Amino acid sequence: MDRQDIQALEVDLELIRKLDRNGPRYTSYPTADRFVETFNADSYRTWAAKRNIGGAQRPLSIYVHIPFCNTLCFYCGCNKVITKDKSKAAVYLEYLKKEIVMQSELFQGDPDVAQLHWGGGTPTFLSDEQMKDLMGTIRSHFRLVEEGEYSIEVDPRKVCAQTIELLGELGFNRISLGVQDFDPEVQKAVNRIQSEEETLSVIEAARRSGFKSVSIDLIYGLPKQNIIGFNRTLDRIIAADPDRLAIYNYAHLPTLFKPQRRINEDDLPSSDTKLQILSMAIKRMTNAGYVYIGMDHFAKPDDELAVAQRMGRLHRNFQGYSTHADCDLVALGITAIGKIGPTYSQNFRTLDEYYASLDHNVLPIMRGLELTADDLLRRDIIQALMCHFALSKEEFEVAYSIDFDSYFEQELAELKTYQDYGLVKLENGRITVTPKGRMLIRNVGMIFDKYLRINQERKMFSKLI
Repeated sequence: MDRQDIQALEVDLELIRKLDRNGPRYTSYPTADRFVETFNADSYRTWAAKRNIGGAQRPLSIYVHIPFCNTLCFYCGCNKVITKDKSKAAVYLEYLKKEIVMQSELFQGDPDVAQLHWGGGTPTFLSDEQMKDLMGTIRSHFRLVEEGEYSIEVDPRKVCAQTIELLGELGFNRISLGVQDFDPEVQKAVNRIQSEEETLSVIEAARRSGFKSVSIDLIYGLPKQNIIGFNRTLDRIIAADPDRLAIYNYAHLPTLFKPQRRINEDDLPSSDTKLQILSMAIKRMTNAGYVYIGMDHFAKPDDELAVAQRMGRLHRNFQGYSTHADCDLVALGITAIGKIGPTYSQNFRTLDEYYASLDHNVLPIMRGLELTADDLLRRDIIQALMCHFALSKEEFEVAYSIDFDSYFEQELAELKTYQDYGLVKLENGRITVTPKGRMLIRNVGMIFDKYLRINQERKMFSKLI
């Protein structure tokens, strides 16, 4: 595939409507629901030690989970703690710093940290002094490179220009803002009242403070949404000129996420309306000059994500699309998911369990997974499809010592149906996702998911569109 043509996209609403189903977003493969509790802190330590045995080591990426929020957004499916009690953050930070020390001891003499991300919750729930203290602890135990990619999620309703300036001074150079929708009726329906002025002031402060990238998150499918209202939101977003934009599909799963039970299902837009909103959003963003990265992400042509995709270096991890494909991920805080070598690990979900583990001087790992050779093969295939919309069979045959057509006989037979739909091309030893197929890339990836083949139960996953 011509790397310069990767942003091409064709939206076939009828085909999307026909093939839409529940499925994973593939921020990992196997997905987190496959993790097992037999993988524990001892397992993690064993694999961390293996990083230090000879050979070239991968650089590190660090993810820090700050779970606290002042208010509850009804649509949210994240693991968070809703509170206005700032003392809870102070306690959490003491335990988090203990985990940082314990983790750093496993990576002595390791290569530089190339990537750092603070997510939540709301990281800026912390006071300025607490954020300075936390970053100081990280820097004293890990070696952060000067030109690394350091990002943070902020809530524009809960942050001022002075705090944004401080974040720049602390080393953050990328910022992500949740907006979801500027329509007042939608905001009221999801309990997130956020003015355009609040959002724009944060963007302006980030640019004054030298942030390299500003990203905005929107959600389609929220209650009270319609085409006209979302089009107005896009007008304002395009005028704000962010470097990146994510337009997520709202997954209404009230049996899994209790806050969503407060949403009146009668207010949710129909499937057809959601598709029309999505189609309109794609046209608006591409007409405004943004490149379609994949799934629900857009970026300016000179943004690092777009450049990485053109260069074949784009990657997907637990934070979404990334420019760093070769990092091991150290995860800190409740619920956080890490990746060391051929393993995944996830911390305990609740504060009590997290604190109890650290009180016993045990890393707070709840579960994880050691990937098999087949897992690694399928992970790389799904990564190639999700990030680059193409793969060479020969490259996988050489890398994994397999005969691709024999190994994936059943999968290739299923792909022929998608070829008939015009979603993929199977020719010249390659699998290529067409411009029409790129909006349904999760469907293509699911064909190579062995675990979905074994167990067709997909209710826990969101709809593809």
